[in-house]
Amino acid sequence: MDIKPIVAGNWKMHKSGEEGVSFVGKIKNRILDKVEAKVIFCPPFTSLFSIVKALNGTDFSVGAQNAHFEVEGAYTGEISVGMLKSAGVQYVILGHSERRHIFGETDVWINKKIHAVLNAELVPIFCIGETLDDRKSNQTTLVLENQINLGLQGMESIDPVKMIIAYEPVWAIGTGETASLDQVAEAHAYVQSVLERMFGQVGYKVPILYGGSVNENNAMELIQAKGVDGFLIGGASIKEESFCSIVEQVSKFYKR
Repeated sequence: MDIKPIVAGNWKMHKSGEEGVSFVGKIKNRILDKVEAKVIFCPPFTSLFSIVKALNGTDFSVGAQNAHFEVEGAYTGEISVGMLKSAGVQYVILGHSERRHIFGETDVWINKKIHAVLNAELVPIFCIGETLDDRKSNQTTLVLENQINLGLQGMESIDPVKMIIAYEPVWAIGTGETASLDQVAEAHAYVQSVLERMFGQVGYKVPILYGGSVNENNAMELIQAKGVDGFLIGGASIKEESFCSIVEQVSKFYKR
């Protein structure tokens, strides 16, 4: 199976519904017929319906930034996987460091969410990554292995078409700091080795994205780092010029 590179834009808490539709319209007009990468837009919940509608009939996809694992219930402010599916969403970001560290989401919760998303036949974008303290104390591999083991607990097999891993070192998210090419390649190789130990050779085929202050100036180098199958982008994903440039660079320079 050939892996198609992926560029996922996590808009976080940016853009109104109208702004989002206008933005994807501009992106669509600029790069729709020029890219070989899989492009996924992940807007706020309030924009999902309108963005899905705006991208209907294109190869672009839409993802949500989170989901609750329960089907329904008294969970004020939460969104179920079924609600996302009814909106036309295909992907769901889970385990993002901001959810882990700001909102206190545990590996147990993330595991439940991954199962809920898979059961609904949607694709998780499962985020993992170490803090600066973890890296300084040489705990990076231990943290990554624990997050993968706990996040994917209960899965007897894995379908590489229905799972995306995103390695995002916490110390490089929104800080302007980017991991070195060696650090990125080492982390991705280790994640791949953990997946292969857990699921056999098919684990090699699971796409692994890098995230952490990716921009139009470092994308070309990063996408050529061994084991990098694309990006999960934050700040640069809400800027037209930056996002288009990154998608075009990924399409041109990616190789596995």
